[in-house]
Amino acid sequence: MIDLVNNRRWFFLISAILIVTGLIFLAFFGLNLGIDFSSGTAVTLNIEPPSRIADLRQEMTRLGYEEAVIQDAGGGDFFVRTRAIDSEERQAMFSGLEAGLGASVTELALYSVSPVIAQGTVRNTGIAILVTAIGILLYLAWAFRRMPKPVRWGTCAVAALVHDVLVVVILFAVLGKVAGYEIDAAFVTGLLAVVGISVNNTVVVFDRIRANLKRGVGSFELGVNAGINESIVRSLNTGLATLFVILAIYLLGGVTVRNLVLVLLVGIATGIYSSLCIAGQLLVTWQKLSPRGLLSKRQPTGQV
Repeated sequence: MIDLVNNRRWFFLISAILIVTGLIFLAFFGLNLGIDFSSGTAVTLNIEPPSRIADLRQEMTRLGYEEAVIQDAGGGDFFVRTRAIDSEERQAMFSGLEAGLGASVTELALYSVSPVIAQGTVRNTGIAILVTAIGILLYLAWAFRRMPKPVRWGTCAVAALVHDVLVVVILFAVLGKVAGYEIDAAFVTGLLAVVGISVNNTVVVFDRIRANLKRGVGSFELGVNAGINESIVRSLNTGLATLFVILAIYLLGGVTVRNLVLVLLVGIATGIYSSLCIAGQLLVTWQKLSPRGLLSKRQPTGQV
C-alpha cells in the first residue's frame, strides 16, 4: 500500500510552491482577458491571395490599430482582435487592408462585446463560481452528515477544488503572457466543467474513506490512506481515458475549441492529483490540528 497520507507534506509543498509562484506571476502580469471580459471586436478574415501575418500586422498598425492581436488560422484565414469598433469603422479598416495588402479581404465571422456587457460577464462569472463552491460545500456536508464534523469534509473538498481552479488560472496567465492565450467564455465553460469533474473525483475518494472508517480498519490516518489507495486504480483509469480523448481533440481540433479543451486537459489532470494527494490529506491534517479530532472516539491503530 502506498503511504500517501504520511507523505502529505511533500504534496502540500509542491502545490504551495506552484500556487504561490503562480500568484506572484499573476500579480505582476495579470490575465490576458479576451473580449468577453475586456470588451472589443474580434473578426475572422480571409485574405486572397494569402498574406504573411507580419504584413497584416504592419497594415493594422498603419491604420491605427497598434493594439490588435492577430493569429494565423491557416489557409489565408486570420483571427484579429482589436478595440470595439462600429460597422462603418470596420468597413474602413477592410478597405485600408485591401489597399495596403493588394488582396481581397472577406469577413468570415464577427464577435463584438461592449464595455457594459463585458463588466456584466465578469460579475456573473464570479457569482457563478462562488455559488457553485457554496453549493458543493453544503451538499457534501449533507452527504457526509453521518460522519462527525461533516462540514470539514465539504470544506476539504472545496479546498481541493480551489487548488484545481488556481492551477488552471495560473497556467493560463503564463500562457497568456508567452503564447497569447486569452480568458474568454470558452475558458469559463471549461473551468465550470472542471469544477464538476474535480468534485466527482474527490467524492469517490471520500466515499471509500468513509466506508473504511465505518468498518473500523484502524486509526483515522490508516482509514484515509486505505480509502485513497482503493480509489487510485479507478481514478487513473477513468481520468487517463478521458485525458487521451481530450488530448486528441486538442491536437486535431480547430483554434475555436483550443481554450476549452486545454482547460479540460489541465483541469482533469490536476483534479486527479488533488483527489488523491490533497483532499484526503487535508482531512488528516485538520483532524490532527483539532483537539477533539474528527472522529467521536479514537480508533485503535492497526494494519488494513
